[in-house]
Amino acid sequence: MIRHKKILSIVLKILIGFASFLIIYLRLKGDLTPENIRLLSNSVFSLQGIINLILCFLLIPLNWGIETYKWQIITEPVEKINFKKASQSVYSGICLGNLAPGRATEFIAKIIFFKPEHRPQITVLHFVNGMFQLSITYLIGFVALAYKIKSFGQDYLWIAYTAISTAALVIFIFILSLIKIDSVLHFMTQRISKKQKHQTEFKYQFSRRQLLQLFGFSVLRYLVFFFQMILIMKLFAGDVDVNIGLGIALYFLITTTIPMISFLEAAIRAAVAIVVFKGTGLSNAGLALSSVAVWLLNIIIPSIIGYFILLKQNFDFKFSSKK
Repeated sequence: MIRHKKILSIVLKILIGFASFLIIYLRLKGDLTPENIRLLSNSVFSLQGIINLILCFLLIPLNWGIETYKWQIITEPVEKINFKKASQSVYSGICLGNLAPGRATEFIAKIIFFKPEHRPQITVLHFVNGMFQLSITYLIGFVALAYKIKSFGQDYLWIAYTAISTAALVIFIFILSLIKIDSVLHFMTQRISKKQKHQTEFKYQFSRRQLLQLFGFSVLRYLVFFFQMILIMKLFAGDVDVNIGLGIALYFLITTTIPMISFLEAAIRAAVAIVVFKGTGLSNAGLALSSVAVWLLNIIIPSIIGYFILLKQNFDFKFSSKK
C-alpha cells in the first residue's frame, strides 16, 4: 500500500511537470517571434538591464545571509555555531535539497555541520525553521489571493483551492509545533535515534525575542525575494504596478505549495507565472524567463557553492554518537 502511494505521488508530480511544459508551449508558441526575442535582448543588454542584473546578483548573498542568521538563532539553544559554519550548513543544504521533491533532502547536508548527538534535534529545527518562512509566504499570499481569485479561470481554480488548503494545514501544524516544541523535539529525536537507549528531555522554549527575530528576518527575506522578482520582471516582462505586485505574492504562494521535482522545477515555475499573470499585459515569454531567472539565481548558483563546500568536507553522517 505504501509502495503504491509512493508510485502515485511520483506519477502525479511528473504529470504536473509535463502539464507545465504543455502550458508553456501553448502560451509561448505565438510569443517567441524574432521581433520579441530582439526586444528581450535589447532590454537585457541596456544600461538599466545591466544594473538590474547586478542588483539581483548582489541580493543572492543577502538572501542566504539572512537565512544563515536565522539558522544560527534557531539552533543556538541546542548547539552554538559561528556564522561561517552556519553559512556552510545552509549552502550545503541548498545543494543536497535538489535530490528530492520538495527539497526533502536538504536537512541531510545541514545537520552534518553539528555534533552527532545533536543532529536529531537539529533535524526537527530545520523543518520548524522552514515553517517560519512558509507562514510569511502564506499569510501575504492569502491577501493577494483574496484580491486575485476572480482573475482565475474555472480551469485553474483548483490551484487556488489547493494552495489555501495546504497553507491552512501547514500554519496549523506550525502553531502547534511552536507551542509544543519541547514535546516535538523529544518525540522526533526518539523516533530518529532509536538505537540510543537513554533519552533525556530537551528543554527548548521559544522566547519572545527569538520569535520576533525569526519572524522579522523571515519578512525581510521575503522582501528580498519580492524585490528581486520585481527587478527581473522589469528586465524581461515590462513595467510593474500594484496589480503585478499582488501577482508576485500569489506566485510565491502557489510555487511554495506545488510539489516540485528538480528537473521539472523550471517548467513548473514558468507555467505558474504564465497562469498567475494572465491578462496583465506582460509577455508570456518574459514571464517564463523571469520565473526561471529567479530560480537560477536563488537555487542553482547557491547549489554550486554548496557543492564545492561539500567536496572539501569529510563528514560522519551518523545521527548519534556511539555509546
